[in-house]
Amino acid sequence: MKTFCADEQKHHNPKGFLSSGAPRPNPEKPERIERLLAGARAAGSSIHRPANHGLGPIAAVHTPEYLEFLQTIHGRWQLIPGASEEVVPNIHPINRTGSYPASAVGQAGYHMADTACPISAETWGSACWSAWAAVEAAEAVMSGDPAAYALCRPPGHHAFADVAGGFCFINNSAVAAQRLRKNAARVAILDVDLHHGNGTQGIFYARSDVLTVSIHADPVRFYPFFWGYADERGEDAGLGYNHNLPLVRKSGDEVFLEALAAARSRIEAFAPEALVVALGLDAFEGDPFGELSVSTPGFARMAEAIAKLRLPTVIVQEGGYLCDELGDNLTAFLTGFGAAI
Repeated sequence: MKTFCADEQKHHNPKGFLSSGAPRPNPEKPERIERLLAGARAAGSSIHRPANHGLGPIAAVHTPEYLEFLQTIHGRWQLIPGASEEVVPNIHPINRTGSYPASAVGQAGYHMADTACPISAETWGSACWSAWAAVEAAEAVMSGDPAAYALCRPPGHHAFADVAGGFCFINNSAVAAQRLRKNAARVAILDVDLHHGNGTQGIFYARSDVLTVSIHADPVRFYPFFWGYADERGEDAGLGYNHNLPLVRKSGDEVFLEALAAARSRIEAFAPEALVVALGLDAFEGDPFGELSVSTPGFARMAEAIAKLRLPTVIVQEGGYLCDELGDNLTAFLTGFGAAI
């Protein structure tokens, strides 16, 4: 299986974020790339640099207003006397139906859901290369590869069409799915990250051509809090095309695989022509977030079950944070997937 990643994805290096009101070091560090590359190589994957695909594939799922914001906000922020080194919002609208502010501070609050997505001078470039890795993986699958892995960092599944959040700026899984739609009438996205893929859900919530399915820790007391519940089924043309499977905290392999069986059943009923797997390795029992308890062998079993869908598959990296087993978990998943196709 081919792996796609660019060195420029390492340049984004966020310094901190707020968790339960306390400042903490940001866990979404460039070192994740080296750990994951080692895991991909151990699985026998060949490493390839993606091409620069321009703004087209990104603009297919994000608004021009938002993309202009991402490109320009850091420079504008630095013109504010005493501004922080990174763009971090300090005000948010209670709804988004009012006027669009002209100020950098107001726009940051409008386009950034939380304090976990600080924007530096390097963020935009890294996010673009991350998205282009997803595009390249989709192109490989469209050209006949049964599967390809996009080592996307920064991740993407918390990014809505016009909102960043949760370490995410451009929704790489959505970009890959939209790219696959060039050849596929219907595409399914299966998100197996610890956290609900709220941005992905939001982008496709009113569409019937992309089915979104997410297995994640129950958000009733966990990020992203406001999305990810079982009764969120889509709206308008997309009603019935969104399926959430929230899990009780500390759920392990057997519970996760039981949910995966339900997810597979829904995907099979949709009869997609291609699949995107939003791969979060943070469901691991030893991940720093520690809210689910999937084992390293559990990731292999997860991958084998997904591969049995027998669909052209783009695997897009989402979460999974620095721990000794991070690379091993990716190796287990990619090896398990490859053995089953």
